[in-house]
Amino acid sequence: MMEQTPLRPLHEALGARFTRFGDWEMPLQYAGVIAEHQAVREAVGVFDVSHLGRFRVTGPGARELLRSQLCNDIGELGSGRAQYSMALNEAGGVEDDLIVWWLHDSTFWVLPNGANYDAIMAAFRAASVDGVEIEPLRAESVMLAVQGPESPRVVEQVIGTVPGRFRLASGTFGKAPFVAAGTGYTGERGAEICVPAEAAPGLFEALVGAGATPCGLGARDTLRLEMGYPLWGQDLDPTTTPLEAGLQWVVAWDHEFVGKRALVSQRADGIGRRLIGFCTRDRRVPRHGYRLRAGSSTGVVTSGNFSPVLGHGVGLGYVKPPPAAEDPLEIEARGVWHGVERREPPFVAR
Repeated sequence: MMEQTPLRPLHEALGARFTRFGDWEMPLQYAGVIAEHQAVREAVGVFDVSHLGRFRVTGPGARELLRSQLCNDIGELGSGRAQYSMALNEAGGVEDDLIVWWLHDSTFWVLPNGANYDAIMAAFRAASVDGVEIEPLRAESVMLAVQGPESPRVVEQVIGTVPGRFRLASGTFGKAPFVAAGTGYTGERGAEICVPAEAAPGLFEALVGAGATPCGLGARDTLRLEMGYPLWGQDLDPTTTPLEAGLQWVVAWDHEFVGKRALVSQRADGIGRRLIGFCTRDRRVPRHGYRLRAGSSTGVVTSGNFSPVLGHGVGLGYVKPPPAAEDPLEIEARGVWHGVERREPPFVAR
């Protein structure tokens, strides 16, 4: 049986259509993907992202546990900050990309993708030391993402504060505590807010009442793709390294972490394939699995969709070996090869 968000009745009342995201049934769209996409780009939208994982890591060894398990280095920051990072395997492959919140002192939240929640939490528990406690948070809470150029106004009106980019804020909504981070998956200004499940309906309704458009996860996917943000399970997976994905900036080389040895070797030897971005020259949508070629290099589309802002298709895909910059890029759709324009993400300027 699939899990359901505590806000399911509210979403049904708003006319949401649902779909499966991992083991969760979540809103796909309300008024429509394009309308919701444009609402986020032009004003402000609110997403229920309660399917995303979240667990608390506390204790005197918590900071070092995170440093050993993740390739970015939370130790370079201070409390009150958030950081994008990755959990790797010994071969350097991405088991998950995630966000870490350093709340205060020795208290951290780890927010993996929903599909990887149990596995990442289990890996942390297996590597944990005495004095470190790891507690699941997802079952008792709801996560809402408020995104768009007008999000600061809406967030401040409803919860009384606006976290800065990759900064944390906390307080109360009514009598319920919340934690918010200046993070998101759309390329727009915004906040992700976590509250106890019983307070979530009131918070969602207050955000909508302040002007936020209810948005489903269909628009969240087109928004992230316009920015060239990778999706785990398509653009990232356990056989793909951060270097191949062009995400070497996520790797902090001056600390020890799972998979470091493999990445050091790959950095010295060079990567055998590379994630590239491209745009179609018309409204044609590059589908996941379409073949790619550039000169003698070949590959496959990992993410592709129509860009509502640009009015044409955009996509990401791996090509092996990494092609020369002058090699023309093509995709195969229904047995016919079409020229596309290679372009470095983000596809839209924000």
